[in-house]
Amino acid sequence: MKIYTKTGDQGSTSLFGGKRVLKSDLRIDTYGTVDELNSWMGVLRDQPVNQSRSSVLIEIQDRLFTIGSILATEPGNTKVKIPTLTETDIQLLEKEIDSMDTVLPPMKFFVLPGGHQAVSFGHVARTVCRRTERLVIALNQIDPINELVIKYLNRLSDYLFVLCRVMANELKAPEAPWKPRM
Repeated sequence: MKIYTKTGDQGSTSLFGGKRVLKSDLRIDTYGTVDELNSWMGVLRDQPVNQSRSSVLIEIQDRLFTIGSILATEPGNTKVKIPTLTETDIQLLEKEIDSMDTVLPPMKFFVLPGGHQAVSFGHVARTVCRRTERLVIALNQIDPINELVIKYLNRLSDYLFVLCRVMANELKAPEAPWKPRM
C-alpha cells in the first residue's frame, strides 16, 4: 500500500464510511487536533522523568486514537467498526490524578507554564488538549458526539496539569507563581 493516494490533491478527504468532505471541515480539524495532541503525548512519554508513567501515557495515546476514530467516522454510519471509549477510561485518568495529587503541595497560586523543558512540553500538551475539547464541543453542536469523548478530554487536561506539577516536583523545577500586576 502506498502512503500517497492522490485522492486529497483537490482538498478533500474521506471519513470512515466513505463520505468525502473538505480538509477544512470542522470534523477534520477536530480529529487532526486529536492527532496533534497524541504527538505531544508522545513527546511527554519520551521524557526521562516519565519513564515510570510510560504505560499510562501509551494507554492515553491509544484512547486518543480511539477518539480520532470516533470523530473520523461519518455521522450515522453504523456499518463502520470503531473501537470504544468507556467510563473506565475516564476512571483511569481520575485514579492517576488522585495518585499524583497525594505527593503535591496544595496549590496556592496560578502557575506560569515552564521551569523545565519536560514541564513546558506538558503544558503545551495540556493547552492542545483544551483546544481539542473546544473543537469537539463545537462539532457536537453540528453533529452529536459521544459524550464520553468530551468528558475524557476534559479529564485528560486535568491529568496533564497535575502531571506538569508532578514533573516539576520530581525535577526540582521551580513553579513560578503568577503575580498579577494591579
